[in-house]
Amino acid sequence: MARQSAVLRQDDELLLSERQLRAEGFSWIAGVDEAGRGPLAGTVVAAAVVLPRDLEELPGVFDSKQLTESEREELFEELYALPGIKIGVASATAEEIDRLNILRATHTAMRRAVAKIAEADFVLVDGLPVQFELPSRNIVKGDAKCASIAAASIIAKVTRDREMVELDRQYPQYGFARHKGYGTAEHLDALKKYGPSPVHRKSFRPVYELLPDSPVQGTLDFGI
Repeated sequence: MARQSAVLRQDDELLLSERQLRAEGFSWIAGVDEAGRGPLAGTVVAAAVVLPRDLEELPGVFDSKQLTESEREELFEELYALPGIKIGVASATAEEIDRLNILRATHTAMRRAVAKIAEADFVLVDGLPVQFELPSRNIVKGDAKCASIAAASIIAKVTRDREMVELDRQYPQYGFARHKGYGTAEHLDALKKYGPSPVHRKSFRPVYELLPDSPVQGTLDFGI
């Protein structure tokens, strides 16, 4: 599905959750999403976004997975340039993922991202419930239903993709710039040829199959 519209107005359905929470007395509602749960290498990145409520029009955000790379990059720049927007970005490293497991590491990154927005007083999070210090609500498939979560999904995805391009410069043999760490045939072939790098997740199959003494999380869906 392509980008729905060039602009988002305050009465749009995608802003319904934010409007309802403001009616309940909350003022700084942070949408939260992550990127990078499934890859075999690199960090998992989380973003928290509080959209401004005093602008008639906002960028036409939509679920990052339904956008092209160029559309995500364009919206990323538009969001950061938006007057009054609040953005927090944080990550959990490959070492933290191996030590905590991917779910706990993802939640850790999400909490770190929210903590970077001092004004936040409520959290809307994509997917299943996450424990925050602030009151929160989860929205299943929230990146397609809620504007602030959709904005967070774009920020998280573009941030992580750029990180993987940088890692490609450090470890060019793996092709990180092309597959962003996911378990493509190219990536798996490179793993077999060169072995894991310091940024590979040693608890993920098939990485741990090359390191039999590493902790095991089991097979994950590389498409997450």
